[in-house]
Amino acid sequence: MKRLRQIVTKAVIAKGKKRTEASEVLRPPHTPTSILGCWVINHHYSAKKEGKFVVVSGKFDVNVWYAFNNHSKTAVFTETISYKDKVKLHYRDEDIIDSNDCHVRVLQQPNCIEAIINPGGDCFNVVVEREFIVEVIGETKVVVSVHPIEFEEEWRFQDDDDDDDDDRDRKHDRKDESSSSSSSSSSSSSSSSVDSDSRRGKHGKFKDESSSFHL
Repeated sequence: MKRLRQIVTKAVIAKGKKRTEASEVLRPPHTPTSILGCWVINHHYSAKKEGKFVVVSGKFDVNVWYAFNNHSKTAVFTETISYKDKVKLHYRDEDIIDSNDCHVRVLQQPNCIEAIINPGGDCFNVVVEREFIVEVIGETKVVVSVHPIEFEEEWRFQDDDDDDDDDRDRKHDRKDESSSSSSSSSSSSSSSSVDSDSRRGKHGKFKDESSSFHL
């Protein structure tokens, strides 16, 4: 029979993602003639879990560079925009312990994708995009199989004394090989000397016989 245990651990228990395009109306102090540029800066945000949603609250500054007075003058108009994005959470597991610990990551910082002068000619219509992904960290349960300690793989240990013995054996083997090589060399030298003497002896005898022949 399997022995199963439940472990309670922290993990990401829910996620959510939302992309928003919001149109903002900005009214500058001068009647604009044309828009020369638009950018978004100083983005700040925070998040709070509410039920099955995470509400991301934040603000940013929209800067519009424009010309007025029949293109004879320019100015930069700045306005702070506040927002609240409600991100729906998606859960994968049912056996969880819910939590209010949520984290937000910005996939797309607020960015101007369109800026025009409205048909009335006195305001800007600015479209700003942004995108968030949220994660909720909570406690969940996992099931593991438990085995007795006898099932653990056996460890193999080697003592320092065994290492010393192995070193001594290796040194002894090397000495034996060296002695064997020396003996072989000596035998070869002796054999060469004997062969040389034998050849000299035969050659001397041949000379003697030749001398006696001439006499």
